[in-house]
Amino acid sequence: MGSTFYSSVTRISDLAESAWAPQTLDFEHWQTGHYVVVRITRPSGRPDIELANGRMSELMPGDTVVGALGVRHATLESVGDWRAVGVDREMDLLTAGGLLGRVTSCSPFAGPITRGDYLGHVVAGGAPVSMGDFVQQHEPKPLAMPVVLIIGTSMSAGKTLSARLIVRRLRELGRVPVAAKFTGAGRYRDILSMADAGAEAVFDFVDVGLPSTVCSDAEYRAAFEQLSARIAATRADVLVAEAGASPLEPYQGALAVAGLVPTLCFTVLAASDPYAVLGVTQAFKLKPDVVTGPATNTLAGEELIKKLTGLEPLNLFQPQGLQRLDRLIEERVNS
Repeated sequence: MGSTFYSSVTRISDLAESAWAPQTLDFEHWQTGHYVVVRITRPSGRPDIELANGRMSELMPGDTVVGALGVRHATLESVGDWRAVGVDREMDLLTAGGLLGRVTSCSPFAGPITRGDYLGHVVAGGAPVSMGDFVQQHEPKPLAMPVVLIIGTSMSAGKTLSARLIVRRLRELGRVPVAAKFTGAGRYRDILSMADAGAEAVFDFVDVGLPSTVCSDAEYRAAFEQLSARIAATRADVLVAEAGASPLEPYQGALAVAGLVPTLCFTVLAASDPYAVLGVTQAFKLKPDVVTGPATNTLAGEELIKKLTGLEPLNLFQPQGLQRLDRLIEERVNS
């Protein structure tokens, strides 16, 4: 008999402390955000599950995982959806954070996908248990603090690295930053790294019941309102917001940016490639203050960014880049 692992999308729940047993449900009763249990049949052979505390662990055949039904639409790794699960009820781990469904498209560079058999839903009181059941509703409260927004040309473009550095610089400048990830697919590590960098508090869409932000406009607006209320209730005086998905992707990046614009004071574009800078600025119709990420790793990249867009590239691995970042942040946040 294997071990039971509670993935990081369960961190808002009390499932690990509760008595329950999985119960199979007909497919027509499944919904995004439902907590389900799978028995692993084909692990990836590497640390592949992120636990509720953020630690990574390696699964073995026979282990069980508690995760949530969800949707992923990653440009560089995998695409999957719980609605693609077939009659065999086999499921894939769409993210290490416990997003469960069936992979429908996968990059050859993504590595082996962890797979398992559906054992059932977490059921309590005769009803399936959902992430939303553990979300305490807060009185809506608009964001009033200045926002440092970080967007990206794609996944793995350096958004979270930029966020960590900015949080740390804000702390050194005497500010009290809160950090939040507004779009994406459930992982805990990104916001934990922002906490490690000195954020007063950290939040993401999982805190308000979404396994990923591939959802309807109405669902996302409600989640954004609740996320904003939690941020506004902290003692922070500046928000570092990561909203990485472009408006051309299904992660609700456009709605996230629109909700943050009223108090936006500084925008960072993390870019993987100089040509991608041009594409994303046109898609967002938003001019970033600076460009960071791998596109700025060499002088050649920096020169091409200037030539293509006229934007300012900042190599955050260089002392002069950090010094320029400090001056810009202090000027914009305090204005």
